[in-house]
Amino acid sequence: MIDIETLLNNHPNMVALTGAGISAASGIPTYRNDAGEWKRSDPIQHKDFVESEAARRRYWARSMAGWPFVAESKPNRAHHALARLEQAGHIGLLATQNVDGLHQRAGHQAVIDLHGRLDQVRCLNCGDLTYRGDLQERLSALNPAWSLTVTALRPDGDAEVDDEVVDSMTVPDCKLCGGTLMPDVVFFGGTVPRERVEATKEALANSDGLLVAGSSLQVYSGYRFCRLAAELGKPITIINRGRTRADDLASLKIEEDAGEVLDQLANSVR
Repeated sequence: MIDIETLLNNHPNMVALTGAGISAASGIPTYRNDAGEWKRSDPIQHKDFVESEAARRRYWARSMAGWPFVAESKPNRAHHALARLEQAGHIGLLATQNVDGLHQRAGHQAVIDLHGRLDQVRCLNCGDLTYRGDLQERLSALNPAWSLTVTALRPDGDAEVDDEVVDSMTVPDCKLCGGTLMPDVVFFGGTVPRERVEATKEALANSDGLLVAGSSLQVYSGYRFCRLAAELGKPITIINRGRTRADDLASLKIEEDAGEVLDQLANSVR
């Protein structure tokens, strides 16, 4: 195991960056395997969702099936350990690529959801923001004859369902303006809002280092902060089983279970 005292002494005020590997123990699937390769079909693309009614119908059919699993998921020891490290003053900001809200459910306070939150729905026309649970009730009311058979939960918070279910799906519009509803997340091909990126950059510039946990960093939205940390001369610690895109930038790479390592870190500051 790592020298915990040395790690914390060298990184007294870190920015944490987390990915899908952090939530895997909570039952939420990851996109990639330990080699950074896709484990299943590509996720929905932003352009397809915005431009294709069929793509939206497919997403919301799968989301209707998968949402209960996300809503009922619980933070695991990795989430709780990071919250304890924040409380002890070792993490000034946590930026997550996850959209499940589990860091906040674990009690973490300073969180930037780089890719948004699945528990929120936004109208693409008027911008109205509503709770995803309310939309679930509308989806159920509009599709009362459904008998869902979930074959596999997906990382997007949706699930595999039969094609005939998708074909018969009725999708609600915005209550205020009749516009298109979209989960308040950044799909692949979308753009992370600039204010989230800038806030993370500022926190990183004022930190003692970057702690990456549970991410292969294959997506640029997370990898960019490793590049910035390297440019700023900030030490980078990566806790991830398997290869990451920033292995050559890391000051320390720990190929062990992130929950176990983070729990050990948090326990050391009690």
